[in-house]
Amino acid sequence: MRVRHPQCPEWGIGQIQSVVGQRVTVNFENAGKVMIRSDLIALIPLEPNES
Repeated sequence: MRVRHPQCPEWGIGQIQSVVGQRVTVNFENAGKVMIRSDLIALIPLEPNES
């Protein structure tokens, strides 16, 4: 799934790599791999044709 971080748009589009409990690892275009707690940050899902 492709996502954006609501508070860090400069990171670009991210691809979810793994989900373990509340921990989501996302590989962002401009920030690399970032671990995000889904209970604190609601990532914005992108439609398949959205960029």
